[in-house]
Amino acid sequence: MPLEAVEARRLYRQVADQLRSLIDSGEYAVGSRLPTERELAEQLKVSRPTVREALIALEVEGRLRIRVGSGIYVIEPAAVAAPAQASVIEGPFELLRAREFLESAIAEQAARVATKHDLARIDASLVAMENVGHPGEASMVHDRAFHVAIAGSLGNAVLVRVVGELFDQRLNPYFAKLAHYFESPGTWRTALDEHRAVRDAIAAHDPGAAHEAMRAHLARSQERFAQNFGAETAAGSASGQSRAVRSAAKPSKPKHAPSKPAAGSGARRR
Repeated sequence: MPLEAVEARRLYRQVADQLRSLIDSGEYAVGSRLPTERELAEQLKVSRPTVREALIALEVEGRLRIRVGSGIYVIEPAAVAAPAQASVIEGPFELLRAREFLESAIAEQAARVATKHDLARIDASLVAMENVGHPGEASMVHDRAFHVAIAGSLGNAVLVRVVGELFDQRLNPYFAKLAHYFESPGTWRTALDEHRAVRDAIAAHDPGAAHEAMRAHLARSQERFAQNFGAETAAGSASGQSRAVRSAAKPSKPKHAPSKPAAGSGARRR
């Protein structure tokens, strides 16, 4: 028998698999409410962003319904199975942490080397962002153009491609779900201010300020996506069932679980 490739499962998929098993075994019946994200994170010994990614994955699969301000509920399984590629989709927070690490360094270097023509491209994308509605496809096109323009100022086609490909991961269904819950015209205006701070630091040729402005922008993006779905007490009635999560978690508890959502802040040399 030929050997098969071994692929490490992403942490959020492990959490999703455990929760799905509990639902399938009847620990959480259709219509019941799950514990809060905070409780699940404590019981599973993982970060809240990891739990958030797992819950979003299960909602995309049609196993859960998230009601902002109320809680997380088990629903009848969807008639259509989850897409086969679900197991290889990067989690939204994983992607944002990668972007925070990479694009902060790119912005820092852009502040050193950006020319007037580079700034003109960055400014053109900002003007377009200011004159488009959000959320929507057009706003994402111009947001992508802003980040790609900054990478383009370094004159490295590989970095341009990588930044563009990382941004394009926003098109996956997990990001779409998070955007549905947490993006609005208000968050867009806030993000625009953050983009302007990055642009101004690059224009001022201040590498340290550019690094920090980009890091702060992508860290705050994670914070916006990490807002509570509902009150922390929403799952109080499920406290008895929550012991099942703790028991199910023990056999496969990860040895190294992240404790904070942001991992890119240490990238800058001091």
